[in-house]
Amino acid sequence: MKSRFLLFILPVLLLLTFWLWPRQEKISYNRQIRPIINNKCISCHGGVKQSGGFSLLFEEEAKMDTESGKPAIIPGDAEASEMVTRLTHHDPELRMPLGKDPLSNEEINLIKEWINQGANWEKHWAYIPPAKDIEVPTVDMEIPAQNEIDHFIFRQLAKMELSPNEEAPKELLLRRLTLDITGLPPDIQAYDDFIADTSPNAYENKVDQLLASPHFGEKWAAFWMDLARYSDSKGYEKDLHREIWKYRDWLIEAFNQDMPFDQFTIAQLAGDLMPDPTESDLLATAFHRNTMANDEGGTNDEEFRVAAVMERVGTTFEVWQGTTMACVQCHSHPYDPIRHEEFYKSQAFFNNTQDKDLYNEQPKVFTYEKEDEQKVKELLSWVNENLRPSEKLPKITDRFLHKQKQELLYSLGFRKVEAEEFQDKSRFIELVAHDQESIWQVQDSSWIMFENVDLTDISAISLGYASLYGAKVEIRLDSVLGEKIGEGTFRITDKNFPGNRPTDWETLKVSIKPVSGTRDIFYYFKKDQTFAQDLIRVDWVFYHEKAPLKDKYPPSLQAKLEELSNTKAIETPILKDLPKSRSRKTHVFERGDWRSKGEEVRANTPEIMGTINKDNPTRLDFAKWLVNGENSLTSRVIVNRIWEQIFGFGIVESMEDFGSQGIPASHPELLDWLAVNFQDDMNWSMKKLIKKIVMSQSYRQNSATDEHKIKKDPYNKFLSRGSRTRLPAETIRDQALAISGLLNEKQLGPSVMPYQPENIISFGGKFWFPSEGEEKYRRAVYTYWKRTHPYPSFVTFDSPSREVCTSRRIRTNTPLQSLVLLNDPVYIEAADAWAKRILKESGNNIKNGIEKNLRLVTAKVPEPEKVEVLHQLYLESLSYYQKEGKELDKNAELAAMRMVSNAMLNLDEFVTRR
Repeated sequence: MKSRFLLFILPVLLLLTFWLWPRQEKISYNRQIRPIINNKCISCHGGVKQSGGFSLLFEEEAKMDTESGKPAIIPGDAEASEMVTRLTHHDPELRMPLGKDPLSNEEINLIKEWINQGANWEKHWAYIPPAKDIEVPTVDMEIPAQNEIDHFIFRQLAKMELSPNEEAPKELLLRRLTLDITGLPPDIQAYDDFIADTSPNAYENKVDQLLASPHFGEKWAAFWMDLARYSDSKGYEKDLHREIWKYRDWLIEAFNQDMPFDQFTIAQLAGDLMPDPTESDLLATAFHRNTMANDEGGTNDEEFRVAAVMERVGTTFEVWQGTTMACVQCHSHPYDPIRHEEFYKSQAFFNNTQDKDLYNEQPKVFTYEKEDEQKVKELLSWVNENLRPSEKLPKITDRFLHKQKQELLYSLGFRKVEAEEFQDKSRFIELVAHDQESIWQVQDSSWIMFENVDLTDISAISLGYASLYGAKVEIRLDSVLGEKIGEGTFRITDKNFPGNRPTDWETLKVSIKPVSGTRDIFYYFKKDQTFAQDLIRVDWVFYHEKAPLKDKYPPSLQAKLEELSNTKAIETPILKDLPKSRSRKTHVFERGDWRSKGEEVRANTPEIMGTINKDNPTRLDFAKWLVNGENSLTSRVIVNRIWEQIFGFGIVESMEDFGSQGIPASHPELLDWLAVNFQDDMNWSMKKLIKKIVMSQSYRQNSATDEHKIKKDPYNKFLSRGSRTRLPAETIRDQALAISGLLNEKQLGPSVMPYQPENIISFGGKFWFPSEGEEKYRRAVYTYWKRTHPYPSFVTFDSPSREVCTSRRIRTNTPLQSLVLLNDPVYIEAADAWAKRILKESGNNIKNGIEKNLRLVTAKVPEPEKVEVLHQLYLESLSYYQKEGKELDKNAELAAMRMVSNAMLNLDEFVTRR
């Protein structure tokens, strides 16, 4: 009996001993080992340097033999692993890390245990797809959660022994909400209506109203323009004008229409490759035509074409993947598992676009402003209706009007080509800087070339020109020294060009030999009797057919053709691929030097991020891969960007770097939950995502704080209170214009030029011509953006120059910002207009007028003390302007009130969103 009992009890005791015996916890590579390696080892054993033939960047490399012939890591045997030997070596010249403090005993023991457990590697969290079934935590807080976001935020606060704040007062909440969604402040009526609305859905109704506002797109386009490095100029030394504002219009409308982010992505990266692309699809691809172009004379076009393509790779991965890809063009990534050749596999997606750093920025899409669009359509319809049936276009439609116009003119023999629309040129051909609408030969024996010109039945070619010294032109076929089919002499048209602008243009008509078929045609310019830099300006080229169809029609129709031809189109640079017969091969550049070509590579994505399951994938395949739902980064990155725009910090603060050197996420599970929800439940709707965030209790909190919260959450990264941030430059300007009543709410269209100081706009030649009338009071998003001379007040308030992609603006608080608000003409004008309105509204009760208008800045009814201070400022200023300062301003009341309104524009509440 006793032996049977023992037989029963012994296995139970053994089992209990096994379960209760203390065991070593499983070491996490990501949580415990990677931080040590990144901080202490990777700089010498990573993607740039592999000292001793040892790299810790890739698992397979880390476990290979090193230069000594021994593997540094032997899984399961730490004592035999050379890595441990070198970490614990007694000789400082052999101990790692070399020349630095040794690792702590705790760090060494962690590494030993990790190796003994098998040296199990893990992907960095950013490259692991988020789980689809993340459980929303339950929380118990006095302040109720409004949606799932609060559950994640409140759980973290509970761990930190913190609690969220009460909801902000309705007035502050409205100002916060309106500035975040539309970038414009509420007016007094909006405050009153919101306070009076006590319905349960008042807040949500206001959110929906603001999201539907056409001003939504203007506000949200601005942050994307930083990513797109949008500018109205090309950059580099000359920094000439670039006509690309139609892309900004596309962007604003895309946000207003709530274009799903997957479509938003595909359109910008590959709209030209979509089946039957529209003008809108083509305009979207201007995202990657915002790269800088070097118009300096004598530069190598291929060098800067390659530079642009490489920049597009880096920008694409930063914007959509939060990955610092640019450094991989010279070597493997120093910290993340991305190989050198993978940069060039990615570059292959972009390497076959037609653009090649030419002045004229071809290829382009030609569109019209609204009034010209109607005019062109009417002219086309009138001409088409008056043609013989066999010569008509099938139908005049709204789609690609310019293309229809060109087809009609060409078919009738009205073949006028702008000279600047060449397909290639010699080094010393430039475009006239003031408008870039004519070519400028700045060296003898320069040439321009047009591809695939049909010369059948062409008897002569005319050139519109202006010249200070006279010159000659030779017309040749297929090469600059090919068969000469005609030549002519340009005479002197003027003694000088005032402001570099010819006033008189003349026409040279050159008879040519008969040629049949389509040929490349070269215009080879040479000196006549005088050698000079500025020999010839050429505006247009006209091909004369022997018997053009237009000559069979009356002068009235020919006049319409001339009018149609002269209606200027808006020329927006776009992406367009070369035909397959002319496609380029992509090679690895050794050390990133475009002249040192290594092995040829084919288009593909970095292995760590996933692969495109298709042979010879295109740029369109790449764009679809980014948003196909399997890529683990895209939705995380865009959610993080929108979160940062609303709260001031991203969940991952390093917006541009989700890699192993990035700042860890403050709420990783929340980021993943939002990413999955945004992609699967919201169907990539940015407005739904924004609504989800602003509907949360975490967003609605009061921004007041105390010492306890400041100590535990000093920067409010864990949202223990409502976020309080400095407003962006554009919103500060727009707010001043809106409050003062100066704001021009006209939407879309070309960039405008508000006032700038003369000493800035005359630097290197005048480029800034202040807009007239109400145009100068348009929203900041429409301000002309010149890279070498950014708008000064924007720079002071932390806007970038946009020479490169900018993922986040670093907020500063400098005395210069106060000086801008006190002295910049825009804010002086705003103060003046606001002062006039306050005086008009106040009547005899100045103090009441100040109190009412101060509310536009403070949101809440202002404290009596603050009103009293401003009223006293008015009285003191009035006394001054009525006595010793009366010569400075004859209207003492206005001058005094201007001092008050200017002071209100300098309050902390004005520049802060709280």
